Amino acid sequence: MAFSLRNKDKGTTGLDIDGAYLSAVTTADGRVSAAASVDLPEGVVVEGEVQDPLQLTAALKELFGSSGFPKTVRLGVSNQQIVLREIELPRIEDDADREKAIKFQAQEAIPMPLDEAVLDHQLIGEVISADGVARSRIVLVAARKSMIEMLLEAVRSAGLRPEGVDLDAFALVRALAMPDPDPHEAVLYCHLGGITNLAIAVGSTCLFTRPLATVAAADATDGEDPVPMLAEEIRLSMDYYQAQPEARPVGRVMLSGPGSAREALVEHLTEATGLAVVAAEPLGMLSAPGLLPSEDPHRHTVAAGLALGAAA
Repeated sequence: MAFSLRNKDKGTTGLDIDGAYLSAVTTADGRVSAAASVDLPEGVVVEGEVQDPLQLTAALKELFGSSGFPKTVRLGVSNQQIVLREIELPRIEDDADREKAIKFQAQEAIPMPLDEAVLDHQLIGEVISADGVARSRIVLVAARKSMIEMLLEAVRSAGLRPEGVDLDAFALVRALAMPDPDPHEAVLYCHLGGITNLAIAVGSTCLFTRPLATVAAADATDGEDPVPMLAEEIRLSMDYYQAQPEARPVGRVMLSGPGSAREALVEHLTEATGLAVVAAEPLGMLSAPGLLPSEDPHRHTVAAGLALGAAA
């Protein structure tokens, strides 16, 4: 199955396979029409990668077995085997010629053999070079093929029909981006779930993503203060992003995920970073009449963004 970042048909469930839980969401007409989650046993998914496909399949069957969710699903991924790069090419009108040029450029931009990767791209705009030539800005995404195939096999074994694979970062931005964003300001999104995922976007366009190799910032069950580590990771991510051409200054940080409900986290992270930090509404602009009182809405942010991508 091809890796796809593009929107698909309606009638699709957004499925977030978080390291700590599974979340499934369907959306319709600006609202969450249904949402449910189940806990994942420790070790089934580690740092965003499937380690125990059989247990994952069993958990998926539990989640979908007693629900009315569509069995067609749009998956999200976030781990160290995903690469996002922004590249520039001369403007090429012919689609086939542009595809060839992108694949050629990807050989240098992507630090993995292309025959071991699934590749996709999005055109995000144009810039005019110093000599007056229009150049296309392109976000290029590659994922390790073996990682994607293992995930798809576990999902199919649960009787589900995967129609596309998206980045968790793209889904996160899609769910939480404001409808009229400042085009001169970037926003850093920090999702604190089973894996901590950082993303930087201008408007609805994600230009940087970085999953952290630790979940200490999301949980801190060992009593360790996660704020200094998380603040440092935010600074490192901003430094990397702002070294890119056309980078916008990061104006604020939006926290999401179950870990964002940690008491005083916003206040302490504001002090540590010197940035405006806010805890996002878990479902962004979506209303949630389909959310049961027993469900934590913070679990469903990414799945809602995946569902929105499928239904757009």
